[in-house]
Amino acid sequence: MEQQTYAIEAEGLVKTFGETRAVDGADLTVPKGTVYGVLGPNGAGKTTTIRMLATLLQPSAGRARVFGHDIVEEADQVRARISMTGQFASVDKDLSGMENLVMLGRLMGYTKPEAKKRAKELLYAFGLGEAAKKQVKTYSGGMQRRLDIAASIVVTPDVLFLDEPTTGLDPRSRNQVWDIVRMLVDAGTTVLLTTQYLEEADQLADRIAVIDQGKVIAEGTSGELKSSVGSGKLHVRLFHPETRELAKQVLGRKLGTVVELASDPSALSTWVNDVNRAAHAIGELEREGIAVSDFSLGQPSLDEVFLTLTGRTAEAAETTENEETEAQG
Repeated sequence: MEQQTYAIEAEGLVKTFGETRAVDGADLTVPKGTVYGVLGPNGAGKTTTIRMLATLLQPSAGRARVFGHDIVEEADQVRARISMTGQFASVDKDLSGMENLVMLGRLMGYTKPEAKKRAKELLYAFGLGEAAKKQVKTYSGGMQRRLDIAASIVVTPDVLFLDEPTTGLDPRSRNQVWDIVRMLVDAGTTVLLTTQYLEEADQLADRIAVIDQGKVIAEGTSGELKSSVGSGKLHVRLFHPETRELAKQVLGRKLGTVVELASDPSALSTWVNDVNRAAHAIGELEREGIAVSDFSLGQPSLDEVFLTLTGRTAEAAETTENEETEAQG
């Protein structure tokens, strides 16, 4: 029997809510033992996609398989191999961390001693050992999120769906969750991670699907996505803001590219494909009498990729797209 290469394969997934197409023909291929990031703003269709793959919603069209099992026709087999953590803690806040995990272990078929042993292992692995007997409602947001992920792997799943697991967390707690995700993948679990945080996708994901308005508009590694929009971004800061318009004309003429004006009145930037041409362009500014304070040339960020692909930043998209939330709310 051929060994399964992909944990998840989705073809043309569609989900409609009334007149709204929350997901509009999504294709995903997730290799085993990796972190696969689905990146996009609120309302882009990320949560609806993950809920279909986890058998919580039936697709309106298209199909998907998890380890070869159809999510509609073989939903029970899919559920036996997956776990899911949503955006909000699903544990009982009136119970202690230990009580929550023991209860889940017992529900999943462990004997009481086995459930206690597994709960203790997870609590200490996730840095919650000292708080094991405290009520969850006394936990910080980061502690609750870690407990929630621990609850998802009382029985280790083949695929773990993490739906925006670090929403609302401070940077330290976010880093702790990232470490947990890496640990899970090292142990063999495939993680499908939805996120609106560009840095999170950059840090964790082996491959990334960029989703916008229900469609997958780009897919690849972080490096592939960045190189797809240009080999580098030239950022220039001027001594005198009043020279920016002339600098824009000079750079555009010399490089043959569209020059973008930053919110900083002294700054501008443009894509470049050749380091030597960038250097010559800076020299041309000097020859035109335009004083340059500093400049840099670097690989584009994921935010710049998102801007190029969608015509707006992820932050701006987040504030203007709410179709999915409205459709389900």
